[in-house]
Amino acid sequence: MTGTRFLYLNVGHSIDHLFMLMFPAVAALAAADLGAGYGELLTLATGSFIAFGAFSLPAGWLADRFSREIMLSIFFIGIGGAMILTGLVTESWHIAVTLTLVGMFAAIYHPVGLAMVARGGGDVGRRIGVNGVWGNMGVAASAISIGLFADFAGWREAFLTAGLVSIVLGIGWTRLTRADRLAAGAARKRDASPSLDWKRVLAVVFITTTIGGFIFNAMTVSMPKVLDDRLAVYQLSATEVGAIASLVYAAAAFTQVAVGRAIDRFAIKPIFLGLMAGQAIALYAAINSEGWMMVAIAVLVMVMVFGQIPINDTLIARHTPDAWRGRVFSVKYVLSFTVSAAAVPSISWLYDSGGGFPTMFTVAAGAAVIITFAVAALPGRQRTALETAVGGDD
Repeated sequence: MTGTRFLYLNVGHSIDHLFMLMFPAVAALAAADLGAGYGELLTLATGSFIAFGAFSLPAGWLADRFSREIMLSIFFIGIGGAMILTGLVTESWHIAVTLTLVGMFAAIYHPVGLAMVARGGGDVGRRIGVNGVWGNMGVAASAISIGLFADFAGWREAFLTAGLVSIVLGIGWTRLTRADRLAAGAARKRDASPSLDWKRVLAVVFITTTIGGFIFNAMTVSMPKVLDDRLAVYQLSATEVGAIASLVYAAAAFTQVAVGRAIDRFAIKPIFLGLMAGQAIALYAAINSEGWMMVAIAVLVMVMVFGQIPINDTLIARHTPDAWRGRVFSVKYVLSFTVSAAAVPSISWLYDSGGGFPTMFTVAAGAAVIITFAVAALPGRQRTALETAVGGDD
């Protein structure tokens, strides 16, 4: 994979998350502009998040059936156009429609972009880890970029500018990959055999994705409030607590690169087991931790949470043929996004009726133990069909 192509895929991951979070970030500004309430405007983004999950399946199927390069062109240009429309419309229901379009086009990236990042073997773990960090930076950039536009322009200008940038990227991507499409299709046909243990591996991936998705969203959504509660004795401002939470996320996000490099050099199973067992221990330790000890444990928890992400994606890349990969990634992300939607009300219920965050950490620790047992079911050194044909050893 060329450096330019990989850069486009990484930037695409960033803008995918950035664009999905831009309207929630500007909802207060948009409410003032349209004369509506914040809560009313925030609900307009519901359709975009539903579409973000639901349209992953058809996107993965179309990419595997026709062309990933073309689908990514549609992603860049389509999401850019939808962002521009959102910046131009004036009625609330129009915004709901255009945001749903944003979610539809955003759904293309994960099953298509990750299948392309994983193409070609080699240091696939490192590539997936780097790509994951770019996605996390898109999440972080949403609040920063909106703050800049709020101070110097307006929320509509933010959407118009972002949309234009994405369309320009789409044109550049289309020109870059025009000559690669036929070769990529032929390569997918040659890579048509799954690994011998693919059913067991994918079962473990889908279990860890489903349960791990709850842990991931529970921790990322609740961490600012957790730190606010556990650092109350220091009487920190909301800005200071938010900055600490951001540093926790940023420090942990780069774990994906380290884990990606490690699984390229060593066996995945012991690394995965270590991460999940460590996550269970760290979550259990968080139940009653206070003060700066809670901050240290929060870093450990998020390191384990982020470290799991490139492992699941690398397992899919190594055990499914390239011709199937978009569809398998799409199923994985539908599961992940569905759990994401369920995590927020679950956290609310656990907090209100279960005695606060200790109950949430107890449930999360139990979930991590279940994942640890699932990971233990992974095969050790797996052979591919080709290795078996030539007499490779376990």
